[in-house]
Amino acid sequence: MKYNKLGNTGVEVSEFSLGCWPFAGGSVWGHQENSDSIATVHAALDAGITTFDTAEGYNDDQHSEEVLGQALKDRRSEAVIATKLGGAHLAEGDVEATCDASLKRLGTDVIDLYQIHWPNHEVPIEETYRGLENLVTKGKVRALGVCNFATQDLTDLLAAGPIVTDQLPYSLLWRAIENAILPKCNENGIGIVCYSPLSQGLLTGRYANADEVPDGLSRSRLFKHDRSPLSQHTDAGAEDEVFAAISEVRKVADELGEPMASVALAWVRQQEGVATLLIGARNTEELGWNLPAADLALEDDVLARLTAATEPVKTYLAGNADMWNSDNRMR
Repeated sequence: MKYNKLGNTGVEVSEFSLGCWPFAGGSVWGHQENSDSIATVHAALDAGITTFDTAEGYNDDQHSEEVLGQALKDRRSEAVIATKLGGAHLAEGDVEATCDASLKRLGTDVIDLYQIHWPNHEVPIEETYRGLENLVTKGKVRALGVCNFATQDLTDLLAAGPIVTDQLPYSLLWRAIENAILPKCNENGIGIVCYSPLSQGLLTGRYANADEVPDGLSRSRLFKHDRSPLSQHTDAGAEDEVFAAISEVRKVADELGEPMASVALAWVRQQEGVATLLIGARNTEELGWNLPAADLALEDDVLARLTAATEPVKTYLAGNADMWNSDNRMR
């Protein structure tokens, strides 16, 4: 496992991070045993994954932050905790109380990377930044980041002060950030934290067609809007293009003799500006499926072939990097 430093903050993240949203269970992920989540955290640490991403909003059957806190009870010193505050709590007076609640759930006295989950254009970003900066001054937070910020929101934020990360959806099947957001981040030394690098399992090859994809996953804009009752968009989807691309990725993986997921993760890891990518694993077996990608380096011709294969999907997405809404929330 390799590690990347976040600016000059002293925070160092593993190239793979464990995404802890599944720990919450609920309608998106289904039933999840806390014992499986805790065992997965321990296995990740043993494999060299030090970074764990959660959020105050991951609160369904159980609270992801609480489960992660239980898992790290005796291993906190080995871990980098990244969590998020929601858009409803960005007023300066709410920021510290929200952070304190997360600290309590996590069972720690410091958050290594504190991120704004989504922009809230009803609250001036400079007001939110003052609240976040205060947390750093008090030693409650080590580094600041954002999630789902596109170019205009990044411009407004950087006028208030620096950040070190922007967490965004990025995968072979979700390359919309390449149009403008990724260059903006690279220009300003902002590391990309990639979520859904396997497009919620599509790039593992487990689904042969759109009909096999469960409702919680087929709600994204890759699928037609009436595919899932959980959909919040009006898009026609790009199902034919998606599964044609998956077929080509599978072909490349077979030629390399590597798991399809490993090839897809390696492609993301090798893109410029990527600090860490979130892998989702609900148990130690699923974690093990992802680990081989940590040592896989793809040659330039393979990278180019994979990029070309997924170009039609990128064209469909255009400049809207919002996975869930046709009315783009990323400004």
